[in-house]
Amino acid sequence: MKTKLRIALIIFTISFFSHAQQPKGIIGTNNWMNNWTNFNPAKMEYNEATNIIAGTIDKDTRLVKRNTYQLVGVVYVTNNAVLTIEPGTVIRGDDKTCGTLVITNGAKILAEGLETDPIVFTSNKEKNLRKPGDWGGIIVLGKAPINSLGGVHTLPFDLEANLNHYGGQDPEDNSGILKFVRIEYAGRKLSSTKELNGLSLAGIGRKTLLSNIQISFSNDDSFECYGGDLNMTNLISYRTTDDDFDFTQGAQINISNSIAVRHPFSSDISGSRCFEVDSYEKVATTDMTKKMTKINANNITLVNLEENNQGLVRESIFIKENTFFSLNNSIISGFSPFVLLEGAIGNGDVNLSKMSFKNTIVNNCNGGITSESASSNDSIQNFYNPNSGLEYTKMKNTELFATPNIKGNPDFRASTNNTIAIGN
Repeated sequence: MKTKLRIALIIFTISFFSHAQQPKGIIGTNNWMNNWTNFNPAKMEYNEATNIIAGTIDKDTRLVKRNTYQLVGVVYVTNNAVLTIEPGTVIRGDDKTCGTLVITNGAKILAEGLETDPIVFTSNKEKNLRKPGDWGGIIVLGKAPINSLGGVHTLPFDLEANLNHYGGQDPEDNSGILKFVRIEYAGRKLSSTKELNGLSLAGIGRKTLLSNIQISFSNDDSFECYGGDLNMTNLISYRTTDDDFDFTQGAQINISNSIAVRHPFSSDISGSRCFEVDSYEKVATTDMTKKMTKINANNITLVNLEENNQGLVRESIFIKENTFFSLNNSIISGFSPFVLLEGAIGNGDVNLSKMSFKNTIVNNCNGGITSESASSNDSIQNFYNPNSGLEYTKMKNTELFATPNIKGNPDFRASTNNTIAIGN
């Protein structure tokens, strides 16, 4: 009997500490942003292009570090070809022709940089002249499920009709690797309603490896997922004009240890969010028997660098109806409010239970979890706030984070002096 009691006590103790000491925000024994990131790419001196990439790549191709490449026009990787990019390679998107790289359905990109030698996609303009939207960005089209009618869809980016399709029946689809990669100054606006993203992931399967990617100064979203089934980790979005992470069309995403650093005067005039999450644009074009968008977000840091409630930054997270969203072990600082729910969600427990927010610091946010429909707010507060594990605080970023100095080598892990944030 004593043995059973001892075992039960050990199990309880382990369980208690595993829950009590979950660190919040991005984590790591070392500052994993070091070495491969760049928070001031306007000052970076890149070599002039020695090689032009244009047209169609229809056979296995390798880009090498000793060359600097200029991406001219829309470049398609087709015919199940594999585009391999060596660590340290620089690819500069042409501003006049809106250089854009499209990995079509069945093709692959193998862009595996190193922490000490990242792969860089950037503007072809000279330093100090670069600006958001100088070039198109990277588009990857895969065969994983989406919830659009017919299970296949196209992107609204004026791409070649016979090459612009994504979606399918293979959640394990493999479109390659993006690791230790920087994407700078992408996101060209094609028209008032058509805007390229830094990285567009359409119908991408879970065998695709996406980690240690920094997208800076995108003129639209940094990362956008149209459907698909993905694990994403160690992502950085910095000073995007629109949303940092945008998910739609039934995307099934696990995103962890990732950060959005917003600057209030880099936001769209309509207001921009770190996370924008929906399951569809229109019910009429959606197969409602398919999976709705489901996002599991763990150890996320969302921070507004301006601490005086200025600029165009609004809520950190916007969630639309029929969407599943879970946020755990995270730090959110400097937004108004913390979360905004689409009014169509209402205040019924069935719909609200699709979203959860646990073990998270909500710092200097003007409002908690609120609705577009103000009449729902009392019920929403009653549903989420009791026993939610949300800590509402009023601290400066310098108190909350290790080194939130974007001009140096920033470290946005929780400050070791902050016992709430590090999980003690």
